[in-house]
Amino acid sequence: MKKLLHWLALPIEWLLALILLFEEWGWEPLQRFMERLARWPVVAWVEHRIGALPPMIALPVFALPSLLLFPVNLFALWLVGQGQAALGTALIVAAKLVGTTLVVRIFTLTRPALMELAWFARLYRHWQVFEAALLTPIRASWPWRAGRALKRRWAEWRKRRQA
Repeated sequence: MKKLLHWLALPIEWLLALILLFEEWGWEPLQRFMERLARWPVVAWVEHRIGALPPMIALPVFALPSLLLFPVNLFALWLVGQGQAALGTALIVAAKLVGTTLVVRIFTLTRPALMELAWFARLYRHWQVFEAALLTPIRASWPWRAGRALKRRWAEWRKRRQA
């Protein structure tokens, strides 16, 4: 029975490892992009204002990108339902990419204010424990280690090619 559960969990493990690997690979370029974008005076001004928000205003600002992308995701699902599966899927992926980038950037800017809210800080600590418990076995898995090795080889190849 234990072996059967292992084989049933393996595809889920692979999927999670691929998602995490994608996020890890994609995160650095997105961060660099946001840093370049933040050099623009208007964006720098907006980021400064967001970073200076009090906790009770920072909270809805932090949630705003997710709320704004909800209708986009509904539209993408409608497209899929209308037979436009490729377009709908591309829109969902693009919305996820943009949404994740914005949410993480806004969280980075509002985190000090959000941590002043005791309930938010407590929930965030619980999230960190849950996330670590979820990621530890995934990062120890063969798919994750193989993906990391592939990423390392890819980076070395790119470095040699650029030199």
